[in-house]
Amino acid sequence: MREEAHWNKIADSYEEEVLNAFESDKEKKLARYFKKHSNKKHKAIDFGCGIGNGFHYLSPNFKSVLALDISRNCIDIAKEKPFDNIKFKKKDLTKPDLKLTPVDFILCSNVAIFSEVEKNYDILKNVAKALKKNGNALFVVPSLESTLFYGWRLMDWYRRDGVKPEEIPKSEFNYVRQDIRDTLQGIIDIDGRPTKHYSHSELQVIFAEAGLQVTAIERLEYDWKTEFSEPPKWMKEPYPWDWLIECRKS
Repeated sequence: MREEAHWNKIADSYEEEVLNAFESDKEKKLARYFKKHSNKKHKAIDFGCGIGNGFHYLSPNFKSVLALDISRNCIDIAKEKPFDNIKFKKKDLTKPDLKLTPVDFILCSNVAIFSEVEKNYDILKNVAKALKKNGNALFVVPSLESTLFYGWRLMDWYRRDGVKPEEIPKSEFNYVRQDIRDTLQGIIDIDGRPTKHYSHSELQVIFAEAGLQVTAIERLEYDWKTEFSEPPKWMKEPYPWDWLIECRKS
């Protein structure tokens, strides 16, 4: 399977290749949401755990955690984290027949990012099925609006240096795919890999269709160093962001 092979391949270099939303979260919004939903009597699922970057939020706040991922290599690294209330299962989270015992809380951080958009909808539906009634979930997904803002900020930087838009090297925009249908669907390349990005309005539609009531959508802001290796000092807020979505199964 292509996805499994990809994540197995980068497992050892995961920290260098994948943005750690938990560490990069400028305003520590994730911590506040975990505190809000913390309950030592409740069980949780890490829906696409990767190498376990979210464990330090999940493990102390819930009775037990089931960590799921498609990559055996990522799971093996995650198992080395010092938490004793986490169990692991290797699962393809896009499978329509995925069966899990419903829990009170689910984290799904930068997992529903497939370029095959239907797979992302399957993930949302599987999260809904894996939640108890009135259970809550937190999602983190890439923002399409932030990508557009990044492009504008890049061109503004060139403008300040006296470079006209038509003079900017085309290589600066390689992240935008040539097929306009990809762009309209929010498919943007990250390090050459086509990745689904979401608009604010789109999130409201697809979560409702999956049976999840959106209770909050916030910007999860990161430093400009996550986008540019040496951003100029004048480049401050607004910062680039992912979407943080809080939702409930009613």
